[in-house]
Amino acid sequence: MLDFYCAEVKLAVEVDGVHHTEDDRRVRDEMRDKWLAEQGIRALRIPAFEIMLDADEVATGAYAVALERVGKV
Repeated sequence: MLDFYCAEVKLAVEVDGVHHTEDDRRVRDEMRDKWLAEQGIRALRIPAFEIMLDADEVATGAYAVALERVGKV
């Protein structure tokens, strides 16, 4: 299950907590990102601590990535 998905621009946003730094989780994340890419979906991974530090900046960055994908889908 994805944390957020925008079908219009095929953008998946994943908020990664500390457990995503563990080796087995990292491998699963890489496999998942590869599968998403094969489907034409861009996976944007955002560490949870970045949201806690500056949610506005993270939202602006995610929006910029979505805008980049407009016309590519």
